[in-house]
Amino acid sequence: MITIKIGGSVIDNLHPSTISDIKKIVEQEGVIIVHGGGKEVTKVSKQLGKEPKFVVSPSGIKSRYTDHETVEIFTMVMSGKINKTIVRLLQKNGVNAIGLSGVDARILEAERKKKLLIINEKGRKQAIDGGYTGKITHVNAQFVRSILEQGYTPVIAPIAISEEFDFLNVDGDRAAAYIAGKVQTDKVLFITNVDGLLMDDKLVTKLTLEEAKDIRPKVGFGMEKKILAATEALDMGVKEALIANGQKENPISAAIAHNNCTVIKK
Repeated sequence: MITIKIGGSVIDNLHPSTISDIKKIVEQEGVIIVHGGGKEVTKVSKQLGKEPKFVVSPSGIKSRYTDHETVEIFTMVMSGKINKTIVRLLQKNGVNAIGLSGVDARILEAERKKKLLIINEKGRKQAIDGGYTGKITHVNAQFVRSILEQGYTPVIAPIAISEEFDFLNVDGDRAAAYIAGKVQTDKVLFITNVDGLLMDDKLVTKLTLEEAKDIRPKVGFGMEKKILAATEALDMGVKEALIANGQKENPISAAIAHNNCTVIKK
């Protein structure tokens, strides 16, 4: 089994062969797809007159600040437009996909972050209200497995449900890591727009779990989250984490074959 994390701007950014490539993999093994969609959420927020706000944590991770209005837009775009577009594309290519969010059957339960520590405009640490951002606490792995056993390909939007039954925004990369870890898929693959982890403009093709943990603070914003998610998945028992470029031909098969991507293993 493999868990694949794809960005939300699926149609724009992935190679045209990606969907047929996913179909090939589905014919060989169980596939779980987790998607993002930050760019689309930002676009729709602006269209609705809601200016998106981003914050930076002390460790340098940039994330969307999610107030109540934002989490409603996030839920609408992620579990509606993006999720169903991916399902439609897969169905059109003969993959019996089913679109879900982390709220359904409580696939993703998360704890609402009460406070967020951020670096403010003056460069000082500041604690602000946590808004509707969550830290994943539980995955309904049994339900996800039962869907796979019935021959469906689950496509999961990273919205979690809180203990107070609120919608929570959870990071898509980390949602993929937790689902891979708890469902115990052999591999987790993060599809991005570069070949993998680049250090000094060179592709790092292999890393051990320890090396990945050491290197994480030295890499930039977007990749940092993927390395973090990869290490979390491996810590939960996933055998290998892959970071690969979705803009190349048959990107899933190529990554599984360790072709021009970053492979992280214990």
